[in-house]
This record gives sequence, structure tokens and C-alpha cells, in this order.
Amino acid sequence: MANYSPRLSGVFHALDDPTRRAVVRTLVRGPETVSALAAPFPMALPSFLKHLAVLEESGVVRSRKEGRVRTCELVPRRLAQAERWLAAQRVVWESRSDRMVGFVENLHREEQARAKRNDRAR
Repeated sequence: MANYSPRLSGVFHALDDPTRRAVVRTLVRGPETVSALAAPFPMALPSFLKHLAVLEESGVVRSRKEGRVRTCELVPRRLAQAERWLAAQRVVWESRSDRMVGFVENLHREEQARAKRNDRAR
């Protein structure tokens, strides 16, 4: 498939889960410790760490360890790739939508003209 990109697919997979999207929303404000990121979620830390692993594997998030504290931060470059892909798709979708609108408007005009001719013939 020409538009297939494993990295891009990884980003969309990472953003597929509401927990991971919430983590990304939090990290938009700046780096956070894993403890602070995990606090709002009603799950065990090992389960939460699996979510972080998906975000890190996709390249959306990176972490660093200082002593006993692991801090995560967003990698905007990876999200920008997804944003560029979505923008390109939006252009395609809008073009198709514009053509559909034109088709429907043309069809409507033809039906109105046909109805006028039928009214005159009566």
C-alpha cells in the first residue's frame, strides 16, 4: 500500500486508547513523572506502564530516568507527522465532497428543468 507507514500506524495505534490520549493531553502541558501521570487512572501501575510503553514505542512519548524518578515528555515531531497525514487526507475528502455537491446540484437543476418541461406539456 502506497500510503502505509509503520511509524504513522504506530502513532494512530498509540492514540487509539482513551488512557493514552489522556496521557498525551497531560503531557502537552509539559513533562510529568510516571507517578503523576498514573495517579488519575484506576489501574495498577504495571498496567499503566504498558500504556506508556505503547506511547514510547510509537515515538509519541519519551522518558528519562533520574535516580528513582522516571519523567515522560511528549515528542511533538511524531504527532506532527500524523497531523500532516490528516491534513493531506482532509484535502482529498473535501475535494470529493465538493465534487459530490456539484453533482447533486447539477442533478437537482436537471430535475427542475425536467419538471418545468412536463408542466408546460400538460
